[in-house]
Amino acid sequence: MVTKKPVIIPIASGKGGVGKTFFTANLAIALSQKGHRTIAVDLDLGGSNLHTFLGLPNKFPGVGDFLKARQTELADLVTSTSFANLQFLAGDGRTPFMANIAHAQKIRLVSRLGKLPAEYILLDLGAGTTYNTLDFFGLSPHGILVTTPEYPAILSMLAFLKQFMLRTIERHLVGDNEIKSYLQAFYKQPLDEQQNSIVAVKSQIAKIDPDAGAYISALCEKFRPRVIFNHGDDPAEIEIADKIDQSLANVLSIKADYFGFIFNDPTVRQAVKSNRSFMHYRPEGLTAQIIGRIAERIIRYWDTPIKNSAALVTSNTEKLQQQHPF
Repeated sequence: MVTKKPVIIPIASGKGGVGKTFFTANLAIALSQKGHRTIAVDLDLGGSNLHTFLGLPNKFPGVGDFLKARQTELADLVTSTSFANLQFLAGDGRTPFMANIAHAQKIRLVSRLGKLPAEYILLDLGAGTTYNTLDFFGLSPHGILVTTPEYPAILSMLAFLKQFMLRTIERHLVGDNEIKSYLQAFYKQPLDEQQNSIVAVKSQIAKIDPDAGAYISALCEKFRPRVIFNHGDDPAEIEIADKIDQSLANVLSIKADYFGFIFNDPTVRQAVKSNRSFMHYRPEGLTAQIIGRIAERIIRYWDTPIKNSAALVTSNTEKLQQQHPF
């Protein structure tokens, strides 16, 4: 019986098409293969397809059924997979129109997620910045963001983090009417007139209420996302981490750790077309080895800041590339 509180890992992306769901599925498999009881949860409500990357049919009741049926318990909807230690909780594939769930439904769902019987609970979130996605991402101070190394995807990731920080500030200071009024006025400004910085927002709130400013500083210090680069061509592309770090510090007042670089692998599409999980399809390949290393980092360092993480990922990826060519 699992008694230790599970580690919840929300996985999001600023835009679609960066491989978020593929990564979620295969990270869940990698964690389970290392002996850890894992549950992969499809929370991309309105676009659930995590089952596809796990090689499963779309026939299981899941989150949508839980939210519709008051008498159903979330844990009863978890189903087995072909991998030992890995279970799956479907999204809303059988229950449509769940993309915009009500606040009460979200609270009920969140209260049950942390009680699922697992060591690791991976949440595959929808792309973009809906309130539900942002709130689910906030279930951990170390959520994973998947991006490609290309500039548009990086900008989308930074925009996601900005919206997340604003949402987090608003939720935690909802009882302060003056701060609430300031934030509402901020949101109504045209984008080109807004203070383009969480640092500036934090400074203004500190002027209104120094204690609130200190509280926001503590939130920024606690929140430390993990970044995965996907669809990469060369580990040298990780050099963009320097510019990302500058934006995070100067605009968002946060730091990040880099947990992996995954190559653009043509065999991924072949696995999807054959309706098989990638870890079953090519377990000996470079991509599988890299995802396995990411799983090891999560097991060892999930709650620990990693010094020079971008440089370490670059070095480790280059070594794996030499050992396991495509």
